[in-house]
Amino acid sequence: MESRTNEDRHDLTVSEVSRLTGASVRALHHYDEIGLLTPSARTAAGYRLYSDADLERLQEILLFRELEIPLDDIATLLSGGAFDRRAALELQREMLLQKAVRTEALIASVERAINAERTGIRMTKEEMFEVFGDFDVEAHEAEAEERWGETDAYKESSRRAAKYTKADWKRFKAESEQIGTDTARLMDEGVPASDPRAMDLAEQARLQIDTWFYPCSHEMHVDLAGMYIVDPRFTATYERIREGMARYWHDAIVANAARQR
Repeated sequence: MESRTNEDRHDLTVSEVSRLTGASVRALHHYDEIGLLTPSARTAAGYRLYSDADLERLQEILLFRELEIPLDDIATLLSGGAFDRRAALELQREMLLQKAVRTEALIASVERAINAERTGIRMTKEEMFEVFGDFDVEAHEAEAEERWGETDAYKESSRRAAKYTKADWKRFKAESEQIGTDTARLMDEGVPASDPRAMDLAEQARLQIDTWFYPCSHEMHVDLAGMYIVDPRFTATYERIREGMARYWHDAIVANAARQR
């Protein structure tokens, strides 16, 4: 092996390589000891010196280590004159892309867990189906955060919901179903949406939001009512209870807000 002085060398010391690549000095020493990465030169004092070719080999090692390939297997992959650096890089790229897919899935899983902690909905899938039926709570929560996550109302709703138990959510669901049942009965009786009884139910629904989630003014309630007839998912929720309920409910909420003026 070539020996040089510090004055005429252009290679990097082990500490410089460590700072440049992030590999620890201990790891570099170990790679040298097992013959995986032997520096091309040493100083007169015996210190390791790494050439550009050494750094390229180290890059290969670090990429394979990132893919959790054992050192013995890396040595086999890099051994012999038949090693194709381009082919190795393409293989590493493919393996990294596969790892990225797995990582994205793990991140999504962790985010769902964080969301469950924040919202207080820590029920199993079976329990969530028991309480909410086929209503996708997680999807609804994700969309709500995307649309209103920066608003005070959303932040307050999240703060309150974080304290709710399965029993609380069952009670909320029971209240909502009762309002739906009472509204359907008024519709069956031919009571117009502008009737005080329909407006009273609309007020009851507004107060339910105000109590469970966030301060809901009459103006805000009217804005929500607009979604009941323009968003097909909201419309479908009410239409499953009674055909025509989405429009009826919208009109009752608007009428209730108007009578407060």
